[in-house]
Amino acid sequence: MEPVLRYLQPDVVSKLANMELRARLVVEGFITGLHKSPYHGFSVEFAEHRQYMPGDEIRSIDWKVYGKTDRYYIKQYEEETNLKSYILLDASASMSFSSELFQRGVQPEKEKERKISKLTYASFLSAALAYLMVQQRDAVGLSVYDMRIRFTLPPHATKAYLRRILVELEKLNAGNTTGTAASLHHIAEQIKRRGMVIVISDLLDNPAEVMTALKHFRHNNHEVLVLHVLDPLERSFAFGADARFKDLETAEELMTQPYHIQRAYQKEMHEFLEHYKRECRENLIDYVLMDTATPFDTALFQYLNKRQRIG
Repeated sequence: MEPVLRYLQPDVVSKLANMELRARLVVEGFITGLHKSPYHGFSVEFAEHRQYMPGDEIRSIDWKVYGKTDRYYIKQYEEETNLKSYILLDASASMSFSSELFQRGVQPEKEKERKISKLTYASFLSAALAYLMVQQRDAVGLSVYDMRIRFTLPPHATKAYLRRILVELEKLNAGNTTGTAASLHHIAEQIKRRGMVIVISDLLDNPAEVMTALKHFRHNNHEVLVLHVLDPLERSFAFGADARFKDLETAEELMTQPYHIQRAYQKEMHEFLEHYKRECRENLIDYVLMDTATPFDTALFQYLNKRQRIG
């Protein structure tokens, strides 16, 4: 594995110093991977200028570039971006969940390795997507919600604005109870210009209501990509020993023996996931199921694939 490809791994990225460095290295690793199977044929543009064309305003010419190249180029301004994208990030209390990986044959003090939370994973992914979009001269905005909208940064395509998004993602913490359906409806009413909507959430809300909210975006002619982020233990329920479960949003506690209910839990989880897969497919919504160990290129490739399909 080439060194840069290591930065597609969540556990590696979590050790980096800040969000801007994480986003840059994830995207660099992704671009390197584009030249390898199964990404052959895809490319990403990083130009910040385009060649001068008859009819362009002379005042838009970048004379510094002319001095270096003896050719006329003009700067790409925000109104010339190809697409407006909206990243909608779930920061409800349930997104703070993180499982612990128990390894055999290690020393007791090293027995537990803390895995990153769903929110940490989602914030890294949001940062990488935003970085990739701005590098392609697409405008990107960010909305963060729990039971209501916490804040919204409307789409722009400048590097200075990207840094603002990364700062917000850096300081993000999980908040209140889940209100995914209501929050998505509210955001759908606020977005006036057609674009790409990327929802990053564990979708732990009423599935029928969430789907109605997602269809709200489709009714408004937006392209929609859902990145469904779960923790591996939320999917497997492979806890093994007796455990006390605490609801992260209500603080309610329940003592149980997980292995007694594991099969029933997995059946419910399977039906939960199949519902989203089926409903998204029928409503022309791209759906990607991930967990916090999934390499970041899985989602970035899905975004790029959709980006190319819609032109």
